[in-house]
Amino acid sequence: MWSQVYDPLGSMVLSTVVAALPIVVLLGAIGVFNIRAHIAAVLGLVAALAVAIFAYGMPVHMAGLAAGYGAAFGLLPIGWIILNVIFLYQLTNEKGEFAVLQRSISAISDDRRLQLLFIAFCLGAFFEGAAGFGTPVAVTAAMLIGLGFTPLAASGLSLIANTAPVAFGALGTPIIALSAVTGLDLYELSAMVGRQLPFFSVLVPFWLVWAFVGFRKMMEVWPAILVAGVSFAIPQYLVSNFHGPWLVDIVAAIVSMASLALFLRIWSPAAPMTAMPVGAESGDPAVPTPLPQRDAPAAVRRAWTPWLVLSLFVFLWGVPQIRAALDGVWVAKMPVVGLHEQVEKVPPVVAAAHTEAAVYTLNLLSATGSGILLAAIVSGFFLGYSAGGMVRMYLRTIYLVRYSLLTISCMLAIGFVTRYAGTDATLGLALANTGWLYPFFGTLIGWLGVALTGSDTASNVLFGGLQKVTAEQLDLSPVLMASANSSGGVMGKMIDAQSIVVASTATRWYGHEGSILRFVFFHSVALAVLVGLFVMGQAYVWPMTLLVP
Repeated sequence: MWSQVYDPLGSMVLSTVVAALPIVVLLGAIGVFNIRAHIAAVLGLVAALAVAIFAYGMPVHMAGLAAGYGAAFGLLPIGWIILNVIFLYQLTNEKGEFAVLQRSISAISDDRRLQLLFIAFCLGAFFEGAAGFGTPVAVTAAMLIGLGFTPLAASGLSLIANTAPVAFGALGTPIIALSAVTGLDLYELSAMVGRQLPFFSVLVPFWLVWAFVGFRKMMEVWPAILVAGVSFAIPQYLVSNFHGPWLVDIVAAIVSMASLALFLRIWSPAAPMTAMPVGAESGDPAVPTPLPQRDAPAAVRRAWTPWLVLSLFVFLWGVPQIRAALDGVWVAKMPVVGLHEQVEKVPPVVAAAHTEAAVYTLNLLSATGSGILLAAIVSGFFLGYSAGGMVRMYLRTIYLVRYSLLTISCMLAIGFVTRYAGTDATLGLALANTGWLYPFFGTLIGWLGVALTGSDTASNVLFGGLQKVTAEQLDLSPVLMASANSSGGVMGKMIDAQSIVVASTATRWYGHEGSILRFVFFHSVALAVLVGLFVMGQAYVWPMTLLVP
């Protein structure tokens, strides 16, 4: 057994600098030197292994096993989702259904700002609530590209939109995991996050459209933005406080989509924006909307059917009872021999020392990506493909996303190496030693955790115990700070390398991850700072139990 050491160099400053090297190498290679993502990911993995082995003293075989475990997790469930979403998109695009879909959405509104709001924020929140793990970005970025958005706009804006719903994603998985690792009451955590994020659920739609077209043009459509945000925030608060974390995003997304669609029947902007804006937000010159064409209702239903089928399958595969039934048919849980329960996590990161599990779950039947694959197959037959035609398209899709799958595997390998080596914990401890400012920096720990791991769930598992222990030492509410870990984490989702690769793959803009990172980085930091300030207010200015039922 090997015990983690969080200050291997005898100086927290030096240990923190060394622990940050893999992140600096990875993000620097992508964002500064414009190195292709799969090469940058390999360089980051080499740096993570070097730090783990030579600075932290992690046994070589354990570091290698952690990397292999992470790479496998990158392929299933995450890579499996991306591959099959892109497969469905390819099937619909090949048959011309996306053009019909584009015109049908234009019937709701031909304004680019409102199309973005409906797809990236409202519809994306539904997929986040039902599936999470990259699904909303993959789907909405692909749909925006189909509507004529430029790759940078489709990628960056879908990432910004996928923030406020993340804490309750995949039927509340992040909050459920947070409760499990901290021992705090699930309903109290759900309620506290539900008192933090609704304010940002109103803010993010405004922020999204502002990032797209600027402040003046955002204000031209402020009534619709307000309807989308408020109609999402109110159900988000009510469901999280009176029911629990499971259906928060799904209910809020459905209410928001319906409210926005109904509002646009009675209201439209004075000057509809039917062309893409010129400038850094779009990445390309203005793209005019195609000439109006009225499609028959049957054609519209046909175009929407694959995406409705996808929504149904994703929702079903997210229901715990269905997942359990599928796992009951077949699932393989394989302990990683030599790593499973061989790494000991010790205080102050946790209250009491315990070993870390390392069990790879091969759940091909219950994996969300498998539900998406079945949805794609059903849709393929519906659209008139033969079995052979779908096999050929699937092979083409594998070739299309080959580098993306390699990149995601390496990204997750980095995350697992840093987790089992304890370098993530070193970075978290550095932020934890901030005294009365801890509510602010504790929120940034969650942001950092998601930026590193690509998952609010993983960040909660990684830092949930640290948040509880530190809060108790500083006489702060453990529920507040554990919830802040999740709420702050949602703003890190847009800059994690895994999500950026998902977006670049969905938009067929692979190799431009540096441009996407530079586009979203400011927005991620600024929103995380605002969440941190809000949590500071909860801790010291107004009652922590603000908006208690």
